[in-house]
Amino acid sequence: MEIRINTLTPELFLALYRSVGWDPPCIEQVQTALQNTLATFTCYDVDRPVGMARVIGDGGMSFYIKDFAVVPSSQGKGAGKCLLTALEQYVKECKPLEWAVSLELISSKDAVDFYERFGFEKRPCDGDGPGMFKMIR
Repeated sequence: MEIRINTLTPELFLALYRSVGWDPPCIEQVQTALQNTLATFTCYDVDRPVGMARVIGDGGMSFYIKDFAVVPSSQGKGAGKCLLTALEQYVKECKPLEWAVSLELISSKDAVDFYERFGFEKRPCDGDGPGMFKMIR
């Protein structure tokens, strides 16, 4: 598996997005999102794109993982691990050594165990409220 950083095109984004059964936004919305993304990560198995993820955030305290998707035929074969490893390395390199930053995401129900293996904690927990979001249409 090979990870390519900041090479994700809107067309490839939409193909990978659809591959996991998500209802895609229009290409103009994807173009805007990619232009405002801190970094994109695309996983290739030889020359075939099999997964993607984006990092958005403020570059100082908060980094957020979005659109983490691996095509179903490549799930369980290391693509997700490669993406998450590259993504975490990127975040580590973006910050001074002494800074602690938050790496956040909203997981699908089926992926909770995957993220927990990499040290992510479920929310809510004893000290915090739940992760929340609201779609504005």
